[in-house]
Amino acid sequence: MGGMNSSLPVFREPTPLEKIFNRVFGFLVGAGLGFSHNYLLRVRGRKSGKLYSTPIDLLDQNGQRFLVAPRGRTQWVRNAEAAGEVTLKKGSSAQRFRLRPVGDAEKPEILKAYLDTFKREVQRYFPVAAGSPVGGFVELTGSYPVFELLAG
Repeated sequence: MGGMNSSLPVFREPTPLEKIFNRVFGFLVGAGLGFSHNYLLRVRGRKSGKLYSTPIDLLDQNGQRFLVAPRGRTQWVRNAEAAGEVTLKKGSSAQRFRLRPVGDAEKPEILKAYLDTFKREVQRYFPVAAGSPVGGFVELTGSYPVFELLAG
């Protein structure tokens, strides 16, 4: 089973439909609609300095909060790494978080929880099925950036 990783692209580009959906959905989440785990992630561009927004599913795991990038090293991931912090917005409330990049050893459990929790939204970005044992995620850790959110 080795080398399954190599078939995964570093970054999975959203389809035109997903881009439209993200824009509309991002607007709704920003307005305070959506599920309790839906937030609008805001981060400054590392070169442009401009504010980028993207809708995300926030994973709450044993009182810790995690951001998982199901599409790999996207723009928001690279901007977040450079900034070291992000803002999560929902309706009129916005909260700032510092980011702790999660090491590969910790990722399998988080990736499994993320996929099991948000299966409907993110299954298509994962080569393993929701409900798979944690071991199935070990080879995938390099393809999915994960951050823990730390208050302020």
